[in-house]
Amino acid sequence: MRDKILITLVVLIIILNLGHTADHFARGDFRWPITVETVPPIIVTLAINSILGFGLYFYHKNRIGPLFWAIVAGIGVALGWLAHFSPFTEQTPQYIYRAYEAPAVGWLAVAWLAALMLVLIITAIYAEYLWARGLH
Repeated sequence: MRDKILITLVVLIIILNLGHTADHFARGDFRWPITVETVPPIIVTLAINSILGFGLYFYHKNRIGPLFWAIVAGIGVALGWLAHFSPFTEQTPQYIYRAYEAPAVGWLAVAWLAALMLVLIITAIYAEYLWARGLH
């Protein structure tokens, strides 16, 4: 039996990630027409969403277990930190907030990112707990 809490957390990650991707679109990170500069972020976004979608499918089919989600969520936390919270990034929460004319929309985008990061951390910890307890 698959863990319902873990499934709920993964679905929440998918929803939050899609919203965060929409934020990137709204801020103009994905430009049209596609150029050499816009290809890497598009590929990363497609890869992330593919991993999440196929991972959920294979988790339901008992092909992968909680360790997969612990690793994926941990990588997600690392990538999120590097992309938005590290001293090496241009797209800090302040940048995201200021990218919008309406302060409420800027706050929503930053809160959405914070929620995504929080759910990734919770998922990594919970999935590790399930794996350590042998609850596959």
